[in-house]
Amino acid sequence: MANADCRNQMSMEKFVLLGFGNLPELQILLCLLFLAIYMVTMAGNILIVVLDVADQHLHTPMYFFLGNLSCLETCYTSTILPRVLASLLTGDRTISVSGCITQFYCFGILAATEYYLLAVMSYDRYLTICNPLRYATLMNGSICFQLAACSWTSGFLGSIIVIILMTKIKFCDSSEIDHFFYESSPTIKLSFSDTQLLELMIFTLSSVGSLVPFLFTLASYVCIFNTILRIPSTTGRQKAFSTCSSHIVTVTTFYGTLIIGYMVPTAHRSKDLHKIFSVFYSVLPPRSTPSSTV
Repeated sequence: MANADCRNQMSMEKFVLLGFGNLPELQILLCLLFLAIYMVTMAGNILIVVLDVADQHLHTPMYFFLGNLSCLETCYTSTILPRVLASLLTGDRTISVSGCITQFYCFGILAATEYYLLAVMSYDRYLTICNPLRYATLMNGSICFQLAACSWTSGFLGSIIVIILMTKIKFCDSSEIDHFFYESSPTIKLSFSDTQLLELMIFTLSSVGSLVPFLFTLASYVCIFNTILRIPSTTGRQKAFSTCSSHIVTVTTFYGTLIIGYMVPTAHRSKDLHKIFSVFYSVLPPRSTPSSTV
């Protein structure tokens, strides 16, 4: 009966992102906090990219991938934070359906690309520590470019399939999304269309796109730690570990918040807690600043 009523309604043109509207007394504080985070994130990542390009000493595979990650995180944060800041400043929480889909598409591309880039960076660390004599051959400029291009292309192709399916679903008049940016799960619940194929596609692509890079990264670090433990001197072990310590923090933070945010059953967590975890992987993308050059 509810679905029949939805079908009789006019096509919906806007969503309302509730965001942090249940905390009106913290709107100004949140606005200042997110603005500071956005400025620091943009300045830090742009500085890394400029240094990578300008300094000849930084023209190495590690800094090449770091430059790609910095570009990605600049776009990643810009996909969400400007809209959040505008909502906090003006109180206008509406966003068009096309704007939602565009935000979701950009976010999906960048998130998927980050999975692959982090995996590629773990492979780079693996070669540095486990195969140092063959590193220059196995990680030359051409291979670096191909790995980075494959990461970006994979993120693009995986996301476009979901977007094509999302443009075909219709929504009920209940347009409120209890989040600060557009997510697929709460939005699908507003639809009166058959979303089984869409949900299956999102689950499949998300699982493959995140699990495969995660397992690859995990396997790389198992080999890395095994090699480090066989180094006889303490100084040598510390130096080897320092070359990948910041990447370990990045991977742990990124995957840790995603796992907690999405794998813990909804019944066991509040919506506000879910928003907090979302801040960690969307508003606060982990920095991956290398500890030392190789």
